[in-house]
Amino acid sequence: MLKKLYRYMTDFLILAAFLIEYEYIWRTKLNVLLQRDFEGKGNLMMIVVYLLTTILLFLVLGGFQIGNFNKENVLLSQSLAVIVGNCIQVVLTILMVGSIYHIKTIVASLVILTVANLLVIFILTTILMKLYTVIFPPYRMIQVYGSYENNLRDKMNARADKYQIIEQISIEEEMARILEKLENYDAVLLNDIPNEKRNKILKYCFEKDIRVYFTPKISDIMVKGSEELNLFDTPLYLQRNLGLNIIEKVIKRFFDIVFSTIMIVLTSPIMLITAVCIKVNDGGPVFFTQERCTINRKIFKIYKFRSMIVDAEVDGKSKPAGDGDDRITKVGKIIRATRIDELPQLFNILKGEMSLIGPRPERIEHVDKYCEAVPEFAYRLKVKGGLTGYAQVYGKYNTTAYDKLKLDLIYIENYSLFLDLKILFMTLKVVFMRESTEGFTEEAIDKIKNSK
Repeated sequence: MLKKLYRYMTDFLILAAFLIEYEYIWRTKLNVLLQRDFEGKGNLMMIVVYLLTTILLFLVLGGFQIGNFNKENVLLSQSLAVIVGNCIQVVLTILMVGSIYHIKTIVASLVILTVANLLVIFILTTILMKLYTVIFPPYRMIQVYGSYENNLRDKMNARADKYQIIEQISIEEEMARILEKLENYDAVLLNDIPNEKRNKILKYCFEKDIRVYFTPKISDIMVKGSEELNLFDTPLYLQRNLGLNIIEKVIKRFFDIVFSTIMIVLTSPIMLITAVCIKVNDGGPVFFTQERCTINRKIFKIYKFRSMIVDAEVDGKSKPAGDGDDRITKVGKIIRATRIDELPQLFNILKGEMSLIGPRPERIEHVDKYCEAVPEFAYRLKVKGGLTGYAQVYGKYNTTAYDKLKLDLIYIENYSLFLDLKILFMTLKVVFMRESTEGFTEEAIDKIKNSK
């Protein structure tokens, strides 16, 4: 409860600082450009619009996650929210003023506002996050682990400001010994352990008021999207298992068409320059095509700008390109780092072969092998493959294949237009982050076979 109150306070302080800065810029630089200055309610309306836009972008990009995300993540989220929000304000103000002669003044004023906002973010957020770690020390934890190795202990210990896993114990130990140890810690981490034993520990921790973190099973993810029915005096949940309904499919397809069309027009100069550079670099083909699987196992050819040498996979086997891979061309290093190599997939989206948001479409042989090793992998094919997705924005370069599958299923079970918009904005943040998830590979298939 105290942590929530602290976060609310930090959110209020940051938003208040933004509003003070915006009110000054609006009153002294922008309002005077209108044919008739706003007064009273008009000025209040502009402040409210600015506030709501900022709150929405902070929610979508994770700007309110002080104490949850690390410092770099929070600062990047807030910075992107400010930049996008102030760009929206530029457009709105230009439309309201209705004169091209004032565009320079409007842009200059909002650039000043953006710089002021970024200074507030850097100073205030840094201080508030440091204060958070002082007031709320990390949880002392014990990990109860199973057979599947996902390096979760190392990942959580990397956030030393929040978690300290002091001890770990195998679920194969006697249950009485495990339960005896739990009371010595602030929290317990249940990492991929059998359902029956997990339930015993969960009930014990509930009784003793011990905080519990646990990795979900695929069945947990499916059940979480169920609907509660209060028809009888016996609790009942309904799991429809129908995927997207017809209205959601129509909205999603409309959104795909509009977005891909706009982005093709806006990025056409970039794609043209990229095509010329690839051709000049080694004279090889501009595009790289590969057969992939999408909804209901339909096969299509995915388009990419070629970033590697011709015949980089002569034997047809997938060989992930790491840092310093000599198969990547000079142009390829640039377009891979900036994600420009993925732009041709906008045409896949326009054609209806892909969606903007969804699980990444995988190679046919990978789908077959994964479905053999993990039958639940086929659940990813309940929706159309996407240019970006839940696993791409929340996964990392070292996220296990099984965890990426869980992330994709979370998206499928919780689909909404708002979630699509959130992932779209989150993708902007991922571009600026050092770590991002890779696709499913032969090595990942071997690991999951050995661990399941």
